[in-house]
Amino acid sequence: MFALTALSVLAAGAQETQVAQERLTQYVDPYIGSGGHGHVFVGANVPFGMVQLGPTQKSRGWDWTSGYHYSDSVIVGFAHTHLSGTGCGDLGDLAFLPVSDPRQRELKFSHDQETVRPGYYRLQSADVDIELTATQRVGFHRYTFRQGHGQLLIDLNEGVGDIPMVTDLRQVDETTIEGVRKSRGWAPRQEVYFTAKFNTSVRLWEPQPGLGLVDLYDVRQPLLMKVALSPVSAEKAVRNMEAELSGWDFDETCREADAAWERELGRIRITTPNADDRKIFYTAMYHLMVAPSVFCDADRQYRGSDGRIYDADFTNYTTLSLWDTYRAYHPLMTLIAPEMQADWAETFIKIFEQQGRLPIWHLWGSETDCMVGSSAVPVLADMVLKGFVRNPEQAFSAMKESQLQDVRSLGLLKQYGYIPYDKEPSNETVAKALEYCLDDDGVARVAKQLRKGADYELFLERSQSYRRYFDPQLQFMRAVGSDGQFRPEFDPIKVIHRADDYTEGNAWQYTWLVPHDPHGLIRLFGGEEPFLRKLDEFFTVEGDLGPEASPDISGFIGQYAHGNEPSHHIIYLYNYAGEPWKAAPKLRHVMRQLYHAAPDGLCGNEDVGQMSAWYVLTALGLYQVEPSGGRFVLGTPLFPRAEVSVGEGRTLTITARHLSDQNIYVQSVRLNGRKHKKTYVDFDILRQGGTIEFTMGPHPSKWGTDPEDRP
Repeated sequence: MFALTALSVLAAGAQETQVAQERLTQYVDPYIGSGGHGHVFVGANVPFGMVQLGPTQKSRGWDWTSGYHYSDSVIVGFAHTHLSGTGCGDLGDLAFLPVSDPRQRELKFSHDQETVRPGYYRLQSADVDIELTATQRVGFHRYTFRQGHGQLLIDLNEGVGDIPMVTDLRQVDETTIEGVRKSRGWAPRQEVYFTAKFNTSVRLWEPQPGLGLVDLYDVRQPLLMKVALSPVSAEKAVRNMEAELSGWDFDETCREADAAWERELGRIRITTPNADDRKIFYTAMYHLMVAPSVFCDADRQYRGSDGRIYDADFTNYTTLSLWDTYRAYHPLMTLIAPEMQADWAETFIKIFEQQGRLPIWHLWGSETDCMVGSSAVPVLADMVLKGFVRNPEQAFSAMKESQLQDVRSLGLLKQYGYIPYDKEPSNETVAKALEYCLDDDGVARVAKQLRKGADYELFLERSQSYRRYFDPQLQFMRAVGSDGQFRPEFDPIKVIHRADDYTEGNAWQYTWLVPHDPHGLIRLFGGEEPFLRKLDEFFTVEGDLGPEASPDISGFIGQYAHGNEPSHHIIYLYNYAGEPWKAAPKLRHVMRQLYHAAPDGLCGNEDVGQMSAWYVLTALGLYQVEPSGGRFVLGTPLFPRAEVSVGEGRTLTITARHLSDQNIYVQSVRLNGRKHKKTYVDFDILRQGGTIEFTMGPHPSKWGTDPEDRP
């Protein structure tokens, strides 16, 4: 008996070692979100890289904003920059296409010819085998021509939804071509410089405007080409190549890209018997790491928001989708990527210094001014409150000055104490005001930490102005005019995209957008009982949003729309009202029904990591509802075990005893071995590592229902 037991222990230990050594990149499916309305990037890149090298298709509408949609079968080039999951299209810079006929301008394909995995893309066409990999600033191509001859088309006119303003191609020597593409689109000013080096002699024919044909003299052996990017100059692109990819070993570069992804995915290790859950989870982790993207040269020089060149002592970033990502992405990254926070904060502060206000939606060093609110403010405030910002006073100044300007309806807010719908021609006043409330709450919390009493009182009062919009009779947030009266016409369900009182949503969805003060919202309803009645109704009421609604509003449970961000925190409001058990089946429904291991596996846009961040946090059993401050609400975990690296060698281990598809209700929680009755855990505790142990059951329990246990 003893011998058998010992052998069993040894076998179990060997199995655990084998599992621990399994590569997490094998579970990533880059096709997830490439169909439907997911808009994700498909191609080769490394985590947070400047380069996203992959196929670009002709834009056929809204679902091609990343340059690629799973339904399509025609490629016009392999471009070096792409967005992932956005609702607007841009980038798609420097499209290269290997061809066997110089008149060829596109390539037809099928998915069975493709191979895609983290850091690697391959397309095996009839004429050429195309392989792509990348470093942070360099795209690496390998072409194997089947007929022994071929050309390369370089198209600087082609992009995703933008207009080329300046294009230049020139041959430097027999193996080097360089150039620049300057464009205007969603990003009003974008400059991409590049240098391409070949492993054989080439000839660039006299280029047409924005278009060049390269003769490849000897393609009996695989053609290798390295394309380095820079936001500063072609000369800097050469130095980036020297710093990151001086050699020509394509396979080794693939291995290094895979290793980079493995390191990032390894920030969280889950245990689950469900293969699809594993694939969805690690693909979500993969999508988290596409952006923010590095936006500086290897020596950290970069082009600022004012168009000037700056030398930096930090890593500068771009692709800042802040209206989306302040909700779950940035709170998650403070937990699993603490070492990146200081550089992100410094990026925000430098943008403030260069353009006079914090970023709204920043792309390639250019302000798009897309979406409402000042969403960099709660992100920066959260980083200050969690201790990641090098100079909190400087950060506070940037937040305060940004919020006290007269741009983007802030002048009306200062004048009236709210934003009157009859004074704001671009409308969306309820959404703007509610976003500014939670932004101002972030400023107030930092002011309190820095002992700035007058500023604290000012911004705290402003953060409470959401109360002006609440109609106690109808129990909805409604637009208010300069006369202090609600707009007479009102439909809580109908949506007119960018022309009504809300932003990509309706009154049902925006009534709950008070994540910084849930208890204040509960009081507006008249207490927990009416609040909970309305919240229950929210998940059951049906209605047609109308033909003019944004396609972003998707993934419905009643009026809850998981495909768009304003709904993302709402399920967790049950914790604040003492009924956390009501959240469990809804959270499980979203994870199981609105995320799938398929090309149409996202119910809405990926939105630069936000959809995936919601899934990752919720699957762990955590969510930060309040944008600034670091209180993580406890939900219902999806996995029996997860090991979360929280930095400096510390691990947070989350386990769920008796977990099953039926046992979704939390019965009790132990934090670091001690009974934990509260339905939240502060960030300062989580960052130390330790253990959270959930005990699950098939029925609701009284855990977290006492007033003193609520967040």
